[in-house]
Amino acid sequence: MAEFSLPRNSKVQQGKTWPKPQGKNLKDFKIYRWNPDDGQNPHIDTYTVDMDKCGPMVLDALIKIKNEQDPTLTFRRSCREGICGSCAMNIDGTNTLACLKSCDEVKGDVKIYPLPHMPVIKDLVPDLTRFYAQHRSIQPWLITQSPEPQTEWKQYPEDRKKLDGLYECILCACCSTSCPSYWWNGDRYLGPAALLQAYRWLIDSRDEGTGERLDNLEDPFRLYRCHTIMNCAKTCPKGLSPAKAIAEIKKMMVERRV
Repeated sequence: MAEFSLPRNSKVQQGKTWPKPQGKNLKDFKIYRWNPDDGQNPHIDTYTVDMDKCGPMVLDALIKIKNEQDPTLTFRRSCREGICGSCAMNIDGTNTLACLKSCDEVKGDVKIYPLPHMPVIKDLVPDLTRFYAQHRSIQPWLITQSPEPQTEWKQYPEDRKKLDGLYECILCACCSTSCPSYWWNGDRYLGPAALLQAYRWLIDSRDEGTGERLDNLEDPFRLYRCHTIMNCAKTCPKGLSPAKAIAEIKKMMVERRV
């Protein structure tokens, strides 16, 4: 599979400007394009959308552009409800979900890029292979030694409440790809999303693998590359705070040594 990752000091060329439709409420969308099969450098194509004939969200505009102007435009999308995380991309300089970002929130042209500092497969589609591998490495399932119950693993309401602000993560990768520490050490640092998930299982009262999980994180890079920059909490489209979860894991690491 061909991949492309834009060097930090390189410039994206201006590409094609598509014909403007008729209408009074027009808005320009400047979209990052790169096709691994055409041999061209990355470029920015400009599309104009009549917002009176388009839904309010950026994803609505992308779908309209693909359906009516340029069928080669490539991006991920699925639920359109902020649940699946498929349409994560960089819009107006911020990592977010295209289905939750209103076009009216952007003053002027809407600039759309793939999630930063990730290999690009095509156009707005990043390669998340490593991201998902890191998530799997924290063992996102119950680890138990007790005999399996006949019905389900039960949990007190107060213990279940501890998972609020953690289980809602949809693995969109907005937080990890906004983290400078992840940009610099993404091959060894697990990143905000994976560590948020790690804490979710660490504090689950039904889980019996706390020691194993902490041992797995005891590494100079896997956990401790977090420098509390807080980009993760600022950009999360679900309003979660991976930085807080990471701080709690570090606290657990200290407490186990006492």
